[in-house]
Amino acid sequence: MQPSSSKKRLREAGDEAESSTKARKVHPFFQKRSEKVDDSDVGKPFRWLPPLGPTGSCLHAVNQAPASTTKVAALDLDGTLIKADLRHTADWQWWSPVVPKKLRELHEQGYSIVIISNQNLKAAQLKTWKDKVASIAKALESVPFRLFAATVKDQYRKPMPGMWYELERLYALDGVQIDKEESFFIGDAAGRIYSKTKKDFASTDRKWALNLGIKFLTPEEHFLNLAPHTNVELPGFNVSSLPDLPQILPSSSSLLPDPPSHELVLFVGSPCLGKTSFYTQHFKNAGYTHINQDTLKTRPKCIAAVQEAAKNGQSCVIDNTNRNAATRKFYIDIAKKHKLPIRYG
Repeated sequence: MQPSSSKKRLREAGDEAESSTKARKVHPFFQKRSEKVDDSDVGKPFRWLPPLGPTGSCLHAVNQAPASTTKVAALDLDGTLIKADLRHTADWQWWSPVVPKKLRELHEQGYSIVIISNQNLKAAQLKTWKDKVASIAKALESVPFRLFAATVKDQYRKPMPGMWYELERLYALDGVQIDKEESFFIGDAAGRIYSKTKKDFASTDRKWALNLGIKFLTPEEHFLNLAPHTNVELPGFNVSSLPDLPQILPSSSSLLPDPPSHELVLFVGSPCLGKTSFYTQHFKNAGYTHINQDTLKTRPKCIAAVQEAAKNGQSCVIDNTNRNAATRKFYIDIAKKHKLPIRYG
């Protein structure tokens, strides 16, 4: 089944570069860290590469020498390529007998085959799973592929897009930009509802594809050519439902005083809202002093830094949560004392 283009959407809330079909022979000493493989894997068709991410939570492997191409066929593992009911054992079976043939066809059509899997397993289970993956790779000797597996609940776990971002980064090292209109993802966690008592166990795979803006297919649609199941439910927060509004209102006014003048800017908002990014984007290059409790550690030090900036005629941004009136009053009083304008929001 050939993928077609799909509208880009976003919903709730992937390192080496082997770019050609011919493997490069490079001594491990001269390889980039992300390209090195375990000594025991050197020369093997299937090999585990160093894990990705700050904590190494994203497993990474390749079978043969997968090429970096603009078209990506991404596939879930359990319940898509192999049967899900054997997921906690070393045994496995193809989801359908046609799976190997369909994968070879995708490879022959110029697709990069990438397996994307969530595997939140304990150490002993993870070893069993790795052995299973090696066995699957042996059964796909004629199909080069790359594999990513998220092992904890972080930015790599579907529906978060971390594994796709790693793939894009690897391909960029080869000078390849993935064509999302020609790429697709196949998964069984599709949010399908069959009756009041029967439905998919999750909608994670469909949400992952929506987050990336690529076409989504179920195993039934791709491998068996069945019609799409239209009764679908995607619970959770849908970012796409938010109106597309300007970042700054009113958008017709300049954010900074014109002409420049001395002022205090007081940020208000919960952690991880993008306050520091907003400062960097709009205030840093204008010379505003950045005052942040994560850096200074205590509120008294923040207050002292604001007082020093006000005394020296420096504009500053107080980049803290500043969640209540009592906290904001410390800085408002400084502005009043020095007769400075203060903005907050």
